[in-house]
Amino acid sequence: MDENEYRITMAVAGFAEDELEIESREGVLIVQGKKTPDDTERKYLYQGIAERNFERRFQLADYVRVTGATMDNGLLHIDLEREIPEAMKPRKINIGKNKLLEAEAADGA
Repeated sequence: MDENEYRITMAVAGFAEDELEIESREGVLIVQGKKTPDDTERKYLYQGIAERNFERRFQLADYVRVTGATMDNGLLHIDLEREIPEAMKPRKINIGKNKLLEAEAADGA
């Protein structure tokens, strides 16, 4: 990854890919987990994963877009990239003597 690439990683153990929804709109990244209801009656001695619905919102900086998402071993990885418009990128100005004078002479001659 370079300086313009970022990654958000979330633990989403107990959720399948089809139970997760990722949406980017108006500079906000929204990640939702919606469990499908299970009508099976169970009594737990201990339930380590709560399996309840969730929603997380991330405010994205200007010019940041989502490039992809993957899921691996209960971790959701969301890749982001910052795309600075060409007009806003810094540019190097070379210092030279008489460049302005030569340009004016060429225009006036």
